Amino acid sequence: MSGTELLGRWRLVSYYDEDDQGHPSEGPLGPEPYGLLYYADDYMSVNMARRNPIPGAVNYMGYAGTWRRTAPDTVVHAIEVCSNPAWAGTEQTRTLSLGGDVLTLRGHAMVDGRVQQRVLTWKRAAD
Repeated sequence: MSGTELLGRWRLVSYYDEDDQGHPSEGPLGPEPYGLLYYADDYMSVNMARRNPIPGAVNYMGYAGTWRRTAPDTVVHAIEVCSNPAWAGTEQTRTLSLGGDVLTLRGHAMVDGRVQQRVLTWKRAAD
């Protein structure tokens, strides 16, 4: 994969966490999150939200910056601006798989003191 197959708009289909045993659990944006991912030539942006906001909960996640492929199954997002200020200036590595119009990105996060795999599935948005 050269990376050009990622270009364009993607709609969030699902977002969940997976423990080291492969057991899924609800992601940080609840059972029915929605969002958009956009890859341009060098720029990327992702915005996701909880469908039914809950006071005091994480209701929105987003960041923007540049991106690059480092391997056929790996993409790196270099974050310039983010809803989580701690991520600004960092690079987030994602494992990817692409099958037709479905893109799955996997990354790691610390959740309740344990490393969880975040699994985000996207479907290519119609132009």
